[in-house]
This record gives sequence, structure tokens and C-alpha cells, in this order.
Amino acid sequence: MTYFYIAFFLIAFVFSILINGLFLRFSRTLGIRDKKETVIRWASTSKPALGGISFFIIFLISLASYSMFFEAHEELLNKKVLGLLCTATLAFMMGLADDAYNTRPFLKLFVQIMCGLILCYSGIIIGIFSSMILNYLLTIIWVVGIMNSVNMLDNMDAISSIVSISIFTTALILLLSAGHENNIHFLILLGTIASLSGFLIFNWHPAKLFMGDTGSQILGLLLAAIGIIYFWNDSASMSNSISVSRQVIIVAIAFILPIADTTIVVINRLMNKRSPFIGGKDHTTHHLFYRGITEKRIAILFAAIGIASAFLIYFIEIKISIWSFDDFLLISIFPLGIFIFLFVITRMKKNIIPQEPSAELPDAEPVKHV
Repeated sequence: MTYFYIAFFLIAFVFSILINGLFLRFSRTLGIRDKKETVIRWASTSKPALGGISFFIIFLISLASYSMFFEAHEELLNKKVLGLLCTATLAFMMGLADDAYNTRPFLKLFVQIMCGLILCYSGIIIGIFSSMILNYLLTIIWVVGIMNSVNMLDNMDAISSIVSISIFTTALILLLSAGHENNIHFLILLGTIASLSGFLIFNWHPAKLFMGDTGSQILGLLLAAIGIIYFWNDSASMSNSISVSRQVIIVAIAFILPIADTTIVVINRLMNKRSPFIGGKDHTTHHLFYRGITEKRIAILFAAIGIASAFLIYFIEIKISIWSFDDFLLISIFPLGIFIFLFVITRMKKNIIPQEPSAELPDAEPVKHV
């Protein structure tokens, strides 16, 4: 089976390169917004936003491959798998429509809530409360929050790709350590990591291709679902019942970068009496750039944080069998320290002033360097 998984990863990786390369070569207008758009992008030039199409295609291939090679056709009829398939398709279609037509935010929010409801109905639910109503509510908030966080994090070359790869890889490591290689999620994770790796070749700075909302929406949905299954609920019988504090800290470590970026941006915009729903170049990645860190080094920094998060979660799951409050306090230093570091960076005076106009003044003249 090891050879099968290696071959599957390599095939999916090459397939991702071929799909993205084909789209890049023949793209003309699909995924490239009008120059008068009000969405604020870090890149100064428009690029094709087609990366998400390869994610969805390889996601479908992963499901089909599991049924074909494992002869587990009934597995695809599993309620949770069908729920994941339905919501992934819904997220993909919503993102594709948004890239093509720039849909209204309310419609996007409605689709995200529907994705949360479908996951709840299929049984993919956060289960930390005794009240199922509270579990349903938290699940919907989580799904909507992560789908928007990944979308917001896609503000600089390679960032969303790297963060997503690190989280998916962490879940894959947990499956391997538990000996659940035959799980359908294992092949889905492997295929998704391969598709992201192939896309990263085109998305690395200077990017030739963006994932667009098509990519960020389906990635956000898959990350939210995987987060519920393998982090919130410590799924697949990997261990005995765990405390809520342990579940929360594992989620915080795994998703620290998207959670921190979104939370910090919202806090800063509210402190500056700005709407948190209007885009701008005030994300944590942007402020790191203003401090003089290049875009490639920012991507490497986020990759390093992702690797550290994966090792820490593996340590918690494998080495700490009895969870205590002291463990919670000690391990919480890691996500809390990253959050504080990124927040402080955003509150420091900029060394570099961006040339592009602000979100509130789309018609403003570019700001010159000082």
C-alpha cells in the first residue's frame, strides 16, 4: 500500500501541474476581474484565478480512486462522505461564480451557512457541548469562519497554499500514527496536498496563477471539515475522551495562522473605526512586508510555523496521554505567542508604505514612497 500511496501522490501532483499549466496557457479572461474592481489585491497586476479548479478535480479523483482501488463502493454512500462531497461542490460552485461575476457578499454568506447546515445533517459536527443545539451553532460558525479566513489569508503569493498544506499534512500524520491508512479521508488528504503542491509551483512568488475564490472557498470548506473530524473531535478513535481544553488548544495550534490573521485584521479595523468587511492591505502578511521581510521569506516563515504546529500536535496526541491544566498553560504559549507577535507587528509603524490605493478610497492617487 505504501507504493500505491506514493504513486497516487506523484500522479496527483503531476496532474495538478498539468491542469494549472494548461489553464495558465489558455486563459484569457476567466478568473481575471475587471481592472475597475474594488477588491484590494496585494499583487499590482491581474493574474488568472483558476487554481481552485484543479483542487476540485483532484478531490473528485481521490473519491473515485478510493472506490476503484479499495473496492469500497459503499464507502462513497456513507452519509458523512456524501455530506463532504455536497458541501465541497457547493463551495466550489459559489467560488467559481464569485470569480466570474463578483457575487454579493450576502449570497456567499448564505452558501457558507448552507455548507455548515449540510455538514451538521451529515454528522460532521463539533461535539464539545452536551447541548446539540450549541454544537450545531458552533459548527456553523466554525465553517463560515474558516471559509472566510482562508479567503482573507489569500492576500499574498503562496500563503494560503502553504498554510493549507501544513494543516492537511498534520491531519495526515495523525491518521498515519493511528494506523488508519485505509481511511477514505487519507486519500482525500493525500490528493489535496498533491494538488496544492502542484499549484504552489505557479503560485510561488512571483505568482503566475491565483487560486481565486474558487480555490479559497473549497479549501476553506475542506479545512473546516477536516478540522472538525481530526482536531475538534479527536476523530477516528485516535484516543480516549479528552477535555474541552485539549480540543481547543489543538485547534488553536493547527489553525493559528488563519485564525490570528482574521482576528487581528478585524480588531485593527474596528480600532481604526473601519468596517471589517472592506478589504485592504492591512493583513499580518502585509505588515511583515512593511517591516522589510520579503514575500518569499514571509511564505517560508509561515511554512516554518506550520511545521512547528504539526510537530507540537503530534507530540500532544502521542506523548501526552493524561491531559492536565499545567499542560494546557504550557502548550498554549505557542499559539498565544504567535498571535501576540503578529498583533504587535501590525501595531508598529510601517517602514514601507504601499503604492496601491486604500480600500476606502478606490479612486485615490497612489501613495508615493517616503
